[in-house]
Amino acid sequence: MKKVSDFVGKYMALIVIIVAALALFAPATCLWIQTSWINYLLMVVMFGMGLTIKPEDFAVVFRRPKDILIGCIAQFTIMPFLAFILGRMFSLETGLMAGLILVGTCPGGTSSNVITYLSRGDVALSVGMTSVNTLLAPVLTPAITWLYLRTTVHVDMLGMFLSIIQVVIVPIALGFILNHFMGKAVSGVVQILPLVSVTAITLIVAAVVSHNAQKILDTGIVVFVVVILHNLLGYATGYLAGVLLKFPLAKKKALAVEIGMQNSGLATSLAGSAFPDLSMVTVPGAIFSVWHNISGAILANFLHRMDEQPH
Repeated sequence: MKKVSDFVGKYMALIVIIVAALALFAPATCLWIQTSWINYLLMVVMFGMGLTIKPEDFAVVFRRPKDILIGCIAQFTIMPFLAFILGRMFSLETGLMAGLILVGTCPGGTSSNVITYLSRGDVALSVGMTSVNTLLAPVLTPAITWLYLRTTVHVDMLGMFLSIIQVVIVPIALGFILNHFMGKAVSGVVQILPLVSVTAITLIVAAVVSHNAQKILDTGIVVFVVVILHNLLGYATGYLAGVLLKFPLAKKKALAVEIGMQNSGLATSLAGSAFPDLSMVTVPGAIFSVWHNISGAILANFLHRMDEQPH
């Protein structure tokens, strides 16, 4: 089972691409996966993340508070701002704009730590940023979403807060507690987490894409261009921030990956519940879910080859 899990983890990007293409061009094959399952699937992914977190992972917060603070500020300023600017530049309709803003205001993606590891980046910093940003998300995600969208759509801040607590914080906390008190029993389960997580993420992508296939195709190339630019500019801006702050290479890599990779599964989940009247609102999150797995794998290969320059 561990070998299967390792294989699935290694080829996650390819698996997601194949399933997404199937869901988009032959949606009937995936319509059995209900969109009502998304929250539960995301809770499985978050629970798995909690199982991998140890108390010492939070030690970086106290050892390097400046780095974590910079990562937090960058996370919740750069991506929402880029989403807003891109949405305006490409004149996205209200639903797509709201969906893109939600992607931008969500914390870093659950796979950012893996991509940072594969990139030879600062994994401790990546884990610290993901953990802290995820814990801050119940407050900051609704607040920043309201800040950008208050003049165009009604934003249910309380509903979003409660949804993030239920779907993200509670499962992570349960996983963390279980790992802390039953570490030995949990260690065997952790080995197959890549299989569980990739399966859950793939099912989320399949559900969203298949149920919105015609909408995605109808939007044309524009929304794909915007989502890809959002992700790539996130990587570039994150790396540039590290350069300006004179971070060592490993920190620059971690910051770039953490900023560019969003928890688009959470964005998709929130989109459906927070903006039920906007038909296109789940599309940016669905496309981002597929794309950032592709770009993350490519980026990891590129960053892995970079060496620290001698001073």
